[in-house]
Amino acid sequence: MNWHEYIHSDPQILAGKPSIKGTRLAVDFILGLLAEGWSQEQLLENYPAINQKVLQAMFAYASDCLRDEALFDIPEKVA
Repeated sequence: MNWHEYIHSDPQILAGKPSIKGTRLAVDFILGLLAEGWSQEQLLENYPAINQKVLQAMFAYASDCLRDEALFDIPEKVA
């Protein structure tokens, strides 16, 4: 998946945050909705600019960003 076809960063749009091409939807915003429990169906219904290819591109982008990160100790959440 070439995520560059769907995601870009433009200093004139959202202060350069990675966003979905042709929109003002930041990748971190959409991923945050998924993290909060939104389903893919809810995203597709509420944001018509998003489709399955865009979602796949966002996951590929996130994977590329995290590939070189080294997380050795993830602290457990304390209640």
